[in-house]
Amino acid sequence: MTPVLSIIIVAYRSRDEIGNNLASLPRELFGRPVEAVVIDNSPGDGTGQLVTERFPWVTYIDPGVNLGFGRGNNLGFARSTGACVLYLNPDTVMNTAALEHTLGRVLAEPDLGLISPRLLQADGSMDLACRRSIPTLWDGFCRASGLAARFPKSKRFAGYNLTYLPEDGTYDVGAVNGAFMLGRREVLARIGGFDERFFMYGDDLDLCIRVRQAGLRVVYDGRHAITHLKGMSVARDFDRMSTAIFDANRDVYLKHFNPRRSRWVEWKYRAAFGAWKHLARLRARLRGHRRVRPL
Repeated sequence: MTPVLSIIIVAYRSRDEIGNNLASLPRELFGRPVEAVVIDNSPGDGTGQLVTERFPWVTYIDPGVNLGFGRGNNLGFARSTGACVLYLNPDTVMNTAALEHTLGRVLAEPDLGLISPRLLQADGSMDLACRRSIPTLWDGFCRASGLAARFPKSKRFAGYNLTYLPEDGTYDVGAVNGAFMLGRREVLARIGGFDERFFMYGDDLDLCIRVRQAGLRVVYDGRHAITHLKGMSVARDFDRMSTAIFDANRDVYLKHFNPRRSRWVEWKYRAAFGAWKHLARLRARLRGHRRVRPL
């Protein structure tokens, strides 16, 4: 029987997290099988041995090199067969009720392109990146300056992470987090999957933009939640990965919001993202955190 769902997991130095992740996945939903595919972007770190020994039902792929997030997901997509596809981070712990609910919506709503439930961090707080607008420069300024955090219920100041909207509600958004992105296979195939020019970060925002450009909805459904142990990879290599976050998302904006290749528009986005990057890294260090929040 064709699987109702393929769960694609791109792993990078994930040996400590992926066991709990895979153990939390259901093997069947709606009376049909669920398949899981793991692409190991850091072969040799023990992830492969753990997956093949403890989870023989999972398809394990060792590409031999680090393909990056988007290219790894596209490889997993090509090697899977499910009617629907979930791109899932290895540092998540699944809630079957949340997965069943969101999958049911995808199957029932033809105009739904991508969906995410509420993502909760280890301390129970919401991972704000699971529901986002396509931010304007004003939204970016409000977040970088701290205005969004100071006035989280203000639509004027909190347009970036939409914190003025109820966490347990459901509504259309600009983008969801690459930690959980669920959609129908035929939709993702038609759009072309991830843009492999984005090695790390920016790829989820780019995919959401292209889904919306295709006339489909990107949906947040906070009535169910899963756990996302966010930021572990960034903490391991802070300087390189925090730089990659902002540079990649700058390139998303240059791709989608400068169609005439205007030098002025390019300068504007390069300057804005450069200032945002340096301010965010400075604030993170002053707070004693080894984490920079991505778009």
